[in-house]
Amino acid sequence: MGTALIYDEEMTRYKLLWVDPSCKIEVPERLIVSYEALVKSGLADRCVSVPVREATDADILLVHSEEYLQAVKTTPFMTLEEMQDFCAQYGDVYFHPNIYHCATLAAGAALQLVDSVMTGKVRNGMALVRPPGHHSMHNAASGFCIFNNVAIAAQYAKQKYGVKRVLIVDWDIHHGQGVQYCFEDDPSVLYFSWHRYEHQKFWPKLRESDFDSVGKEKGAGFNINLPWNKVDMQNSDYLSIFHHLLLPIAYEFCPDLVLVCAGFDSAIGDPEGEMCATPDIFAHLTHLLMNLAGGKLCAVLEGGYNLTSLAQSVCQTVQTLLGDPPPRPANLDGPCQSTVESLHCVRSTHRQYWSCLKHAADLPTFDVSTKDLSLDESLNSEESKEEHVWPEPPKRLTPAIRAALLLPDGITCPDGCYRQSVSECLDPLIVTKLKENILTDSEDDSNALSTLSSLIDLVEKMEKDEVCSGLALVHDVSKAMKCVVPHAASALKNRYNNVDLNYTYL
Repeated sequence: MGTALIYDEEMTRYKLLWVDPSCKIEVPERLIVSYEALVKSGLADRCVSVPVREATDADILLVHSEEYLQAVKTTPFMTLEEMQDFCAQYGDVYFHPNIYHCATLAAGAALQLVDSVMTGKVRNGMALVRPPGHHSMHNAASGFCIFNNVAIAAQYAKQKYGVKRVLIVDWDIHHGQGVQYCFEDDPSVLYFSWHRYEHQKFWPKLRESDFDSVGKEKGAGFNINLPWNKVDMQNSDYLSIFHHLLLPIAYEFCPDLVLVCAGFDSAIGDPEGEMCATPDIFAHLTHLLMNLAGGKLCAVLEGGYNLTSLAQSVCQTVQTLLGDPPPRPANLDGPCQSTVESLHCVRSTHRQYWSCLKHAADLPTFDVSTKDLSLDESLNSEESKEEHVWPEPPKRLTPAIRAALLLPDGITCPDGCYRQSVSECLDPLIVTKLKENILTDSEDDSNALSTLSSLIDLVEKMEKDEVCSGLALVHDVSKAMKCVVPHAASALKNRYNNVDLNYTYL
């Protein structure tokens, strides 16, 4: 089984046709740069390409009303003025003559991904879709979203495959109120969302986006909101929420399927999120979720408006879905005061619903409220939002080569691997070290000298992340190994902060 990748260029063929400052950031390039990054990094070739299909009316009606569906169907025939008037009844959304078609493709892509995972054709996958979906409600468009792709996928999985428990993880920076409203009384769907909230000052500015909105009736306890009440959250803040809140509850819930509202406006440099978490963190979040539901995980693109961090975050997510180990996380200084405060509020509120929280130790609390701090900061700040220069995320190149092989002549290199050529260019200092410390004057180990350079080159490619792994087939257990293995251990020791490493000759 592999990893599915779903993409169709048709979903880039709509855009904003009039001036609207609140909608100008939702552009076709979001999808284009994400897919191009996967192609350039070699990740797209490693995935199983799954074709897109349109969602049927029956699919869409799993979540949306007949009245709303019929209204959206009329948009391709509207004049520009009629379309603007139609948009005015909703919040922060725009329509286009081709958007209904693209919206059915986006929802259909999520369903194709569910089909591929649930039938065992692939282990997991990601759908690059546009328009996004998690804000769309039963009878209304909202926040660039027309149809609620992930909510439709969850209902579809329950109906078609008899899935008993679905976990939806929404790491977009905005609250997915459409998903919450759809499942707030449904105990078969556990919805987790972290989102920028700032004590109800950030869009969508809903009271029900706060930590104490836990669901209704039978669904009480199955809606988990983690509000970010300040900006500049870092990797350690994100990981602390996963480890101390989401994962304990998720394992107790024991889902049959995991759906991810994969919004990357929560990454560094995004003008909507204003957070400082690096793209690498999404590799770790994905990896942590892959242990649930037997690995059945479907990620569906939502937001992300800094094209650089968006493309890098998509690559990190897909690379992890493919089974590559996540990179070492950076900047793990522990959660900030505001994160601990929000975490304490959510755990205390949900303690009555989840056994894993009933006997958990209380988190430290603080005398000063983050709400008071945010008010003080807003009063003292003279810098306008327009004057702020958003930091660009550090460039990270995903290795395009998974394995490099040093093979004797006559042995075929498997598909997807890079054949490492035997190099005769050996550093004179290494030759001297080899002869002085390993070879004696009476020994003539031609294999050592002929393979040593290539072995060291292979190790250094791995140390630089140019390849993920390597394999060398030599004529015998050469004396070269006595030099190259300590060389590799020394390189890795420096890379991992002087951690002691052991190695063995086989």
